[in-house]
Amino acid sequence: MESKVVTSPIDMEARRKLELRSGDTVRVWQKIKEGDKTRLQAFEGLILSRKHGDEAGATFTVRKSVDGIGVERIFPLYSPTIDEIEIIRRSKVRRSKLYFVREKAAKEIRRQMRNLRSVKGGNTDVVKSPKKEEAAEAPVAAK
Repeated sequence: MESKVVTSPIDMEARRKLELRSGDTVRVWQKIKEGDKTRLQAFEGLILSRKHGDEAGATFTVRKSVDGIGVERIFPLYSPTIDEIEIIRRSKVRRSKLYFVREKAAKEIRRQMRNLRSVKGGNTDVVKSPKKEEAAEAPVAAK
Protein backbone atom coordinates (compact mmCIF):
# COMPACT_ATOMS: atom_id res chain seq x y z
CA MET A 1 0.00 0.00 0.00
CA GLU A 2 1.37 3.37 -1.00
CA SER A 3 0.89 6.47 1.07
CA LYS A 4 0.65 9.79 -0.68
CA VAL A 5 1.72 12.99 1.01
CA VAL A 6 -0.02 16.12 -0.16
CA THR A 7 2.06 19.26 0.35
CA SER A 8 0.50 22.67 0.60
CA PRO A 9 1.67 25.27 -1.95
CA ILE A 10 1.87 27.86 0.85
CA ASP A 11 3.95 28.08 4.01
CA MET A 12 1.21 28.10 6.65
CA GLU A 13 3.60 28.58 9.57
CA ALA A 14 5.13 31.70 8.02
CA ARG A 15 1.70 33.20 7.34
CA ARG A 16 0.60 32.35 10.88
CA LYS A 17 3.61 34.23 12.29
CA LEU A 18 3.07 37.27 10.04
CA GLU A 19 0.92 39.09 12.63
CA LEU A 20 -1.24 41.17 10.32
CA ARG A 21 -3.17 43.77 12.31
CA SER A 22 -5.77 46.42 11.60
CA GLY A 23 -4.05 49.67 10.70
CA ASP A 24 -1.14 48.02 8.87
CA THR A 25 -0.44 49.14 5.32
CA VAL A 26 0.29 46.06 3.21
CA ARG A 27 1.06 45.10 -0.36
CA VAL A 28 -0.53 41.79 -1.39
CA TRP A 29 0.85 40.10 -4.52
CA GLN A 30 -1.78 37.85 -6.08
CA LYS A 31 -1.40 35.39 -8.94
CA ILE A 32 -3.80 36.22 -11.78
CA LYS A 33 -4.37 33.65 -14.52
CA GLU A 34 -5.33 35.09 -17.91
CA GLY A 35 -5.72 32.47 -20.57
CA ASP A 36 -2.62 30.27 -20.36
CA LYS A 37 -0.41 32.96 -18.74
CA THR A 38 0.01 33.72 -15.06
CA ARG A 39 1.07 37.13 -13.78
CA LEU A 40 1.39 38.85 -10.41
CA GLN A 41 -0.81 41.79 -9.46
CA ALA A 42 -0.16 44.00 -6.41
CA PHE A 43 -2.91 45.42 -4.22
CA GLU A 44 -1.61 47.94 -1.69
CA GLY A 45 -3.77 49.42 1.02
CA LEU A 46 -4.82 49.66 4.65
CA ILE A 47 -6.01 46.59 6.58
CA LEU A 48 -9.51 47.38 7.88
CA SER A 49 -10.14 44.07 9.62
CA ARG A 50 -8.87 40.60 10.24
CA LYS A 51 -11.34 37.81 10.88
CA HIS A 52 -11.22 34.24 12.19
CA GLY A 53 -7.74 34.43 13.75
CA ASP A 54 -5.28 31.78 12.57
CA GLU A 55 -7.75 29.10 11.51
CA ALA A 56 -8.02 27.81 7.95
CA GLY A 57 -10.78 30.25 6.96
CA ALA A 58 -8.97 33.38 8.20
CA THR A 59 -9.46 36.51 6.06
CA PHE A 60 -8.29 40.12 6.06
CA THR A 61 -9.86 43.15 4.35
CA VAL A 62 -7.64 45.66 2.53
CA ARG A 63 -8.85 49.09 1.37
CA LYS A 64 -7.19 51.49 -1.05
CA SER A 65 -8.29 54.62 -2.87
CA VAL A 66 -8.17 54.75 -6.69
CA ASP A 67 -8.94 58.14 -8.24
CA GLY A 68 -10.86 59.16 -5.13
CA ILE A 69 -12.97 55.98 -5.09
CA GLY A 70 -12.47 53.46 -2.29
CA VAL A 71 -11.76 49.87 -3.35
CA GLU A 72 -11.88 47.00 -0.84
CA ARG A 73 -10.80 43.40 -1.28
CA ILE A 74 -11.16 40.50 1.10
CA PHE A 75 -8.23 38.08 0.94
CA PRO A 76 -8.15 34.59 2.47
CA LEU A 77 -4.97 34.44 4.56
CA TYR A 78 -3.98 30.95 3.41
CA SER A 79 -5.00 31.26 -0.24
CA PRO A 80 -2.59 29.63 -2.72
CA THR A 81 -3.25 32.49 -5.16
CA ILE A 82 -1.53 34.94 -2.78
CA ASP A 83 2.16 34.87 -3.67
CA GLU A 84 3.50 37.39 -1.17
CA ILE A 85 2.31 39.68 1.64
CA GLU A 86 4.52 42.67 2.44
CA ILE A 87 3.94 44.83 5.50
CA ILE A 88 4.90 48.35 4.45
CA ARG A 89 3.90 50.35 7.53
CA ARG A 90 2.47 49.63 10.95
CA SER A 91 0.19 52.18 12.62
CA LYS A 92 -1.14 52.28 16.14
CA VAL A 93 -4.93 52.15 16.13
CA ARG A 94 -7.44 51.84 18.96
CA ARG A 95 -9.95 49.64 17.17
CA SER A 96 -9.77 46.12 15.80
CA LYS A 97 -12.19 46.90 12.97
CA LEU A 98 -11.57 50.16 11.11
CA TYR A 99 -14.88 50.37 9.25
CA PHE A 100 -15.22 54.06 10.21
CA VAL A 101 -12.46 54.78 7.66
CA ARG A 102 -15.00 54.29 4.85
CA GLU A 103 -16.72 57.59 5.69
CA LYS A 104 -13.58 59.65 6.41
CA ALA A 105 -11.47 61.69 4.01
CA ALA A 106 -7.93 60.49 3.22
CA LYS A 107 -6.36 63.49 4.98
CA GLU A 108 -8.27 62.74 8.20
CA ILE A 109 -7.24 59.09 8.10
CA ARG A 110 -3.55 59.94 7.75
CA ARG A 111 -3.82 62.34 10.68
CA GLN A 112 -5.47 59.73 12.91
CA MET A 113 -3.01 56.94 12.17
CA ARG A 114 0.04 57.34 14.36
CA ASN A 115 3.03 55.88 12.60
CA LEU A 116 4.87 53.37 14.80
CA ARG A 117 7.52 52.12 12.43
CA SER A 118 8.19 51.85 8.76
CA VAL A 119 9.07 48.38 7.50
CA LYS A 120 11.63 48.18 4.70
CA GLY A 121 11.98 45.39 2.14
CA GLY A 122 13.91 42.27 3.11
CA ASN A 123 12.37 42.06 6.57
CA THR A 124 10.88 38.98 8.20
CA ASP A 125 7.43 40.49 7.68
CA VAL A 126 7.44 39.37 4.04
CA VAL A 127 5.97 35.95 3.32
CA LYS A 128 6.49 34.34 -0.08
CA SER A 129 4.93 31.15 -1.27
CA PRO A 130 7.41 28.36 -1.98
CA LYS A 131 8.20 27.69 -5.61
CA LYS A 132 6.75 24.61 -7.30
CA GLU A 133 10.18 22.93 -7.37
CA GLU A 134 10.59 23.41 -3.61
CA ALA A 135 7.13 21.96 -2.94
CA ALA A 136 7.97 18.93 -5.10
CA GLU A 137 11.21 18.35 -3.15
CA ALA A 138 9.38 18.21 0.19
CA PRO A 139 10.30 15.13 2.22
CA VAL A 140 7.93 12.19 1.86
CA ALA A 141 6.79 10.33 4.98
CA ALA A 142 8.04 6.79 5.49
CA LYS A 143 5.82 3.96 4.32
